[in-house]
Amino acid sequence: MVLSLRLAVRLVRALLLFGTILVSYLVQLGLVRVFRRDARDEEAGLEQAEAVGRRVRRVLPAWLKARRERVHERNADRLLRGILRMQGVYVKLGQVLSILGGFLPSVYRRKLEVLQDRVPPRPFKDTRQVFVACLGRAPEDCFAHIEPAAIAAASLGQVHVATLANGDKLAVKILYPRIREIIATDLIAVRIAIRVLMRFLPVGNLQQIHEQLLDSLQRETDYVNEAVCMRRLAANFAGDDRVLFPRVIDELSGREVLTMTFMDGIKITHLDELRASGIDPEAVAEMLMKGFTKQLLIDRYFHADPHPGNFFVQAGPTPSQPRLVMLDFGAVTSVPDELIDGMLQLVSGFFAQDGKQVLAGFERMGFIAETGDRKLLEDTVMMYFQRLLKIQTRTPGAILRARPSELRKLANPDMELDELRTLARAFRYPPGWFHVERALVMMFWLAGNIAPDMDMLQTAFPYVLDMLSKRQAS
Repeated sequence: MVLSLRLAVRLVRALLLFGTILVSYLVQLGLVRVFRRDARDEEAGLEQAEAVGRRVRRVLPAWLKARRERVHERNADRLLRGILRMQGVYVKLGQVLSILGGFLPSVYRRKLEVLQDRVPPRPFKDTRQVFVACLGRAPEDCFAHIEPAAIAAASLGQVHVATLANGDKLAVKILYPRIREIIATDLIAVRIAIRVLMRFLPVGNLQQIHEQLLDSLQRETDYVNEAVCMRRLAANFAGDDRVLFPRVIDELSGREVLTMTFMDGIKITHLDELRASGIDPEAVAEMLMKGFTKQLLIDRYFHADPHPGNFFVQAGPTPSQPRLVMLDFGAVTSVPDELIDGMLQLVSGFFAQDGKQVLAGFERMGFIAETGDRKLLEDTVMMYFQRLLKIQTRTPGAILRARPSELRKLANPDMELDELRTLARAFRYPPGWFHVERALVMMFWLAGNIAPDMDMLQTAFPYVLDMLSKRQAS
């Protein structure tokens, strides 16, 4: 690929950003190797720790632990500033990184969460030229009026409101200029960064993050594909008039332009407006979770980008029967059967308090690599299973109200760097998990903000089991 000067400069900036972050961690790693001591060295004033098997636990002095937290904080800020400056694919990458809590320090999630709703729109002249190139006509020749100011903007495109001569209101989604060239350039830097990361975190199939990000971006920049996804998802809810979808206007759509009927409603997280309109937020959260689990576990074709801007709510016949409007279908995707079958087995094992079934589900999902310390991985999975069983309240509100020390105790695997490396080698990133993990975390956050005291597992899983039994009986 031949890069223009502008794209080459963009690539260099990205590599400098990732390189600066890498160097700061290499310095920290060097200090750790110099100052780390055996746990039984009590005279140095270091905290004690138990040996794991025959290994001697290694610990850090307090000043080096504090420095590590400062390094995480600075690098998370540095990454956020770089993403906001470069925009494009890096906004999407930041959204992905914000959910990889198992691989990155928690401060990254807190910092990068702001990327979900803070993407500035582009000038109308930029999107207008894309419209003309795609459809061969100017917007003024297609609509009685089109609003120059976008009503919604994302990392890859933005939406304008238009009206037809008969008064019909439409939403016109237009891709940003040269976005595919920018994506190709940005993914070079992402691929390099992932290869470097794999040297420090040797998780099997981690490169699939790059592959699945590429696949996702290719689909999300093809509005013909999005129209197909919209129709298919709407067909899966054809028997439920409480879930609403826009209708595609084919004659005003193409690969870079998607025109659809305008869907109105209250933003799903505007709880005061919902209540003022006679809508019960708890019912909205329940409908959201049941609809999502139907997509994921029954249809196995789901909306993989469930952030607040993609859902509106309309009043239904009663406060407990609202209508849910779904938007933005570029990230809709199918999911492998073995991933979902393993997930169902894992959750069933959790409800039955059967650790072996949990582990079997985990393996069926494809997380266990063929090589590596399988015993260590099994012990770790069982350790977390036992910890989760001790949690009395698993609602989002309980997690949000928990003290940071309690959350750290739950998440802490009680391992040092060498053991974490060994564990990582027994772990692989299964195909399809990229989209599922992203959607699960976003859905947990979204439903938790609407109804923080709703137990999502207790709400959604029995509903799914009932649907599965009815389907098998028919």
